[in-house]
Amino acid sequence: MDLAPSAHIDTFTRDHLPEPALWPTLEFTTDALQYPDRLNAGVELVDVPALRVGDDAPALRTPDGSVWTYGELRRRSDQVAQVLTEDLGLVPGNRVLLRSPNNPWTVAAWLGVLKAGGVVVTTMAALRTREIEPIVARTRPVIALVDHRFADDVLALGGDLVVVTYGGDGADDLVRRAAAKSGELTPVDTAADDVALLGPTSGSTGVPKITMHFHRDVLAIDDTFGRTLQLGPGDVVACTAPLAFTFGLGMLVVFALRAGACALLTEQATPVQLADLVAEHDVTVLATAPTAYKQILRSGRIDRLQHLRAAVSAGEHISLGVWEQIRDTIGLEIVDGIGATEMLHIFISNVGHPIRPGATGKPLPGYRATVLGDDGEPVGIDEEGRLAVIGPVGCRYLDDDRQRGYVVNGWNVTGDTFKVDADGYFHYCARTDNMIVSSGYNIGGPEVEAAIDDHPDVVECAVVAEPDAERGAIVCAFVVLRDGVVGDEAEAKRIQDFVKSQIAPYKYPRDVRFVEALPRNASGKLQHFRLREELEAAR
Repeated sequence: MDLAPSAHIDTFTRDHLPEPALWPTLEFTTDALQYPDRLNAGVELVDVPALRVGDDAPALRTPDGSVWTYGELRRRSDQVAQVLTEDLGLVPGNRVLLRSPNNPWTVAAWLGVLKAGGVVVTTMAALRTREIEPIVARTRPVIALVDHRFADDVLALGGDLVVVTYGGDGADDLVRRAAAKSGELTPVDTAADDVALLGPTSGSTGVPKITMHFHRDVLAIDDTFGRTLQLGPGDVVACTAPLAFTFGLGMLVVFALRAGACALLTEQATPVQLADLVAEHDVTVLATAPTAYKQILRSGRIDRLQHLRAAVSAGEHISLGVWEQIRDTIGLEIVDGIGATEMLHIFISNVGHPIRPGATGKPLPGYRATVLGDDGEPVGIDEEGRLAVIGPVGCRYLDDDRQRGYVVNGWNVTGDTFKVDADGYFHYCARTDNMIVSSGYNIGGPEVEAAIDDHPDVVECAVVAEPDAERGAIVCAFVVLRDGVVGDEAEAKRIQDFVKSQIAPYKYPRDVRFVEALPRNASGKLQHFRLREELEAAR
């Protein structure tokens, strides 16, 4: 595919796109998916909606009651862009690392980077230095904009990365720098196919895969899934996913802002707290993981969601029992869907056509999907196989040989096992790789193993998924200890706390089992499947 002339002076992202033969097939089959050659997603997400709904319309709010209007968000994103270009020397194509929980300044920074012609690399605040380091090594950001409460792990990286904090008391704080700017900005005239976003995935190995998404891709997920939610200026959207997850980015920034709606940004909330926030702030559209819906239901607070106009579930499959209980209790039919970081957002959903309980749904307008067998050919009705999808967005890994495994004959093969029924509804069966999906979070087993192995009491370990009624699965670690160390509850707690200090806390092993040895084959290769069989036999 021919690319339009780039606005990027720093050509790093164009230089590291996959070779054209390895790209997935891209299709733009609806009127909404026709884009001009030049567009800047930052402008499209705040400047254009502000003209339509007015500068005084609410754009962002937080649980403490603070509200940013569209005019304020537009001006502050322009001021951030000025800081980046005038003070920090950013040129179009430079990468900017963001690290923060969900708050208004993070949104302003995200938009400001795009307006300045930069490329956003958004990371979760929960990540530790050892997890950020390979992302930085792969994406080579020149600037990091970091919430002051989460700066230490980035500062520990050292090197030439310029770190600017925000929300603190420092004289060089981004908020203070931005306030000194005029807010008068001419956004960079980026190409629609200039890279806007580099999104790290939760890989099953310790080496992160970096997905590459264009400015037009950011709009395409709204012109496919986003528009099915029929958001408008009267809506308040809440989502628990971090902005570093494309699920959260889509719901809170892309869909909400482009529709002129208001996003409720929560830095952290338990499912019960979330239910209360939904009621307190008159939320009309909620998006979260199935685990949260389940816990709200079991806490007896499902009535707090009764005034929702729509609720979206993603990150893992929502069970039929939970879906039916919520429908029968408050009449709310949860919108299920499946997406992938490689595809930026949801591409199959049960929205927009009669919901079939238990089915994930059908491909959204603009997408087509199939189920492939081991031979790479479509399987029959109700036969299990590998889910494959084609649409206006697709997998482009940053300079990564794993592109060859994800894209097969033009199809994006997601790593999920599905089957499709005679009416075209897709039904989720399982993951086909060794990813542990827990409460909507993808956790790479080898990454957790590496963290456990660093504990001084551990000789070796193996991590597998253990089925769990609440979370879908939890991380279970089989650990061999050094001689003289007692494998008791106190030792398990020490290992768990150590892992939390090394990698994102949500990845820690909730079940630690001490064993004398790990199963291996004749060549010494660790046999994870035998540990899974052991867990299954014990159920």
